[in-house]
Amino acid sequence: MELHAPGTDDSLTITGGEIPGDSGIPAFYFRAPNPSAIPVLIAVPHAGRAYPGALLERMRNPGFAALRLEDRYVDRLAEAVARQTEASLLVARAPRAMIDLNRAVDDVDWTMFGDRPAEVGSYTPGRRARSGLGLIPRRLPGIGELWKRRHDHADLAARISGIHEPYHARLGEVMLGLRARWGAALLLDLHSMPPLGLRSGLPGPDFVVGDRFGASCHGNLVASTFAYFHQIRRSAGHNRPYAGGYVLERHAAPGRGLHAVQLEIDRSCYLDSRLAEPGPGFESMVTLLVGLVRRLSAEVAALGTLESSTPSGVWAEAAE
Repeated sequence: MELHAPGTDDSLTITGGEIPGDSGIPAFYFRAPNPSAIPVLIAVPHAGRAYPGALLERMRNPGFAALRLEDRYVDRLAEAVARQTEASLLVARAPRAMIDLNRAVDDVDWTMFGDRPAEVGSYTPGRRARSGLGLIPRRLPGIGELWKRRHDHADLAARISGIHEPYHARLGEVMLGLRARWGAALLLDLHSMPPLGLRSGLPGPDFVVGDRFGASCHGNLVASTFAYFHQIRRSAGHNRPYAGGYVLERHAAPGRGLHAVQLEIDRSCYLDSRLAEPGPGFESMVTLLVGLVRRLSAEVAALGTLESSTPSGVWAEAAE
C-alpha cells in the first residue's frame, strides 16, 4: 500500500507485509522523500509493538519479556532523526517476540516446535538459536523460557512469508534505489542495548558500532563514526559484543557500494530509570544522531561519486 504524506507531493509512505493473527495490520512501514534526499536508510527491526492477542496469551510474563526483547522506542528516535535529516526510514511494526528480523530463516531451534518439518533432517541448532535468541526467541537471561507451549510450523511459515520476506525485500530494494541515485548507499541498522557496565561493574560504552569486523562497511565511514563520537565526548565500542547480524550479512556489499553499520545505543542514555519510557536524554539523543547521519550522508555521497567514476565501479556492475 502506498500513501503520499498529507500535504506533500514529494514524500511517500509505504506499508508492507501483514502480521499473522492481526488481520490488516502491516508488518512494517517505509517512509522517504521522493526522490531520496540523502543516501542513508535508517532501519529499525526490533522496536515493533503490535502484539497479537494470541501471541501474548502464549507468552510467559508477556509484559516483562516483551520489554526485554524490544529495542524500546528506537523507532521514535529513528522517526525524529529521519524527519530532521530526510533520511529514508524502514520500521518493523511486528514485534521481535514474533520473529527476529536480524536472524536468517533457518536459524531456528526446532525443539521449540511440535511438528518439525521432514526436510530439516539431522538437526544441530546454530549459535544464535542455541543461545535462545534464534529466529523465534526462546529464552532470556533472568527470565528463562518465554513460551508456555510449543509452536506450530504453520505459524512460523506465516510469520516468514508475512513479515520476514517482505521486510527484507523492501530493505534490499531501497538500498539498490539509493545506490542507483547516489552511487553508494548506507544502511544504519538501529538498535538498543542494556547498559553494558552492568556486566562488569565498570562504565560501559554509550554506543557499539558493528561492521562485522570490517566486512560490511567502508573503513572511512566507520572511522568517521568514531571520530564523531570522540568529538562529542561519547564513548563507543567496536564490534564487541555486537558485530552485526543477519541484516548486515544479507544486505551489505561494500565492494558494490552497499554499506551497512549496526548501531547499538545504551538504553539508559534515552530512556527513564526503568528503561521503559522516554527519559530526559531522549531529545539530546535525537540531536546526536541527527549530527551523525548528516556527517555520514555527505561522506557516502562523496564515496558514491568516487566509486561511480571508476571504470570498474558500482555503475558498471549495476548495469549488468
